[in-house]
Amino acid sequence: MTPGGEKEVTGRGAAATVPGMASVIKTVTFDAADALALARFWAAVFGSDMDEDSTADKAFVEAAGWGGPNIWFIRVPEPRTAKNRMHFDLRAPGAEAAEVARLEALGASVVRHHPSHTVMRDPEGNEFCVEPGPAPGPG
Repeated sequence: MTPGGEKEVTGRGAAATVPGMASVIKTVTFDAADALALARFWAAVFGSDMDEDSTADKAFVEAAGWGGPNIWFIRVPEPRTAKNRMHFDLRAPGAEAAEVARLEALGASVVRHHPSHTVMRDPEGNEFCVEPGPAPGPG
């Protein structure tokens, strides 16, 4: 922090002081071969709603009650050619195995299991992880 209370930005290409509030994530956008199909999948994953005006070219999934960002899916002509540079880490609502089975029923596939999480792919091949949820309480 600077003497004026501003956060000092350091690192590659940053040589300034940034006053004010930090940004928030409003929307996460995915490129897709079929925006509507991918939006349906993720809406089901999150237990959320897909915008009624969604099409195969552009589709919008509203943030679930947990307050996360909204998600846009935009049709692009080129296929995905490499591994994602970012991905979702999902926390299961209970047992990880039960959530993995639910996601497989929705169209996801398992890539590999690790002791701490499972790596999966959505119907268009985008990787995401599923971690175990809270341990059941006593009783």
